[in-house]
Amino acid sequence: MPAADALAPRLLAWFDTHGRHHLPWQRDPTPYGVWVSEIMLQQTQVATVIPYYERFMARFPDIASLAAAELDTVLAHWSGLGYYARARNLHRAARLVHEHHGGHFPEDIRQVQALPGIGRSTAGAILSLALGQHHPILDGNCKRVLARHFAVAGWPGQSAVLKRLWSHAESHTPAIRCADFNQAMMDLGATLCTRSRPNCTACPLVDTCQAHRAGRETEYPGRKPAKPLPERHTVMLLLQDEAGRILLQRRPPAGLWGGLLSLPELPADGDIVHTARETWGIQLETVARWQPLQHTFSHYRLNITPVHARLLACHTLHDDAWLWHPPEDTAPGGLPTPVTLLLQRLCREA
Repeated sequence: MPAADALAPRLLAWFDTHGRHHLPWQRDPTPYGVWVSEIMLQQTQVATVIPYYERFMARFPDIASLAAAELDTVLAHWSGLGYYARARNLHRAARLVHEHHGGHFPEDIRQVQALPGIGRSTAGAILSLALGQHHPILDGNCKRVLARHFAVAGWPGQSAVLKRLWSHAESHTPAIRCADFNQAMMDLGATLCTRSRPNCTACPLVDTCQAHRAGRETEYPGRKPAKPLPERHTVMLLLQDEAGRILLQRRPPAGLWGGLLSLPELPADGDIVHTARETWGIQLETVARWQPLQHTFSHYRLNITPVHARLLACHTLHDDAWLWHPPEDTAPGGLPTPVTLLLQRLCREA
């Protein structure tokens, strides 16, 4: 039986034959390209990321172009990918790199970790995959592989469990071929050591995997303690003027859908016509409720009641937070997924 300290040679041998070698960010890897890919891949699968990555890099091929862009333009290229704080942090970090590092992505891991949206694992991935530096990583796939191989019990969100997993990552990441090893760990977790129904018979580490030996693969890593998702309710107003344009409102820069254009929202339990008049100075007519829809976030479910209405009169809305926009045109900024779906329905039914 192979020794546990032979983990790297076995994993690298598997990677040479079965690993992923032709992803877009693997072609002539640069710190910038790997950085963008790593941010996009957070909580998002590779197949989903690839087309977004290719469009994003075509529009923002380097740090200078990303730093010079308006946030609206960046969010528009992120629209539909979700977790928009990632895009805001990426844009802010690009401007910091441009201002404080002369537009050159820093090569010191402490400086990289100081940038918005970049933690220890992401910093290690960027510097190892792009520059070959010796840094361990611990993304979700790596946590799963290590937790099973070494039978590390408990939820990785607990500091003691996370500390043990980092210790294993540090001790088994080789100085030679560090980039390939880190990519191999991610590939193994994504393709064989999956969350459910892992393909253990094809795994190069099966002989020393403690979870497999005990027949308890799916018990590792431990799950986050279950809590019922709270539910919230809102009304989204699809308000059209006489020209057919739809009213959009820019959300505050921080918080849910920060910086995106969205539909105006009203309390779910109020009188829509009265509230719109009192809150915004808008008079509505022909109010029609649509079929509700639900959008689930990581921390709650949002129940949306869409309301389609025509504008009778408008006495305010003179600041930059508001925009009258033709629903069939591309919005000048990112849109939340539910808003995109509602605008598509509006165009179909027009």
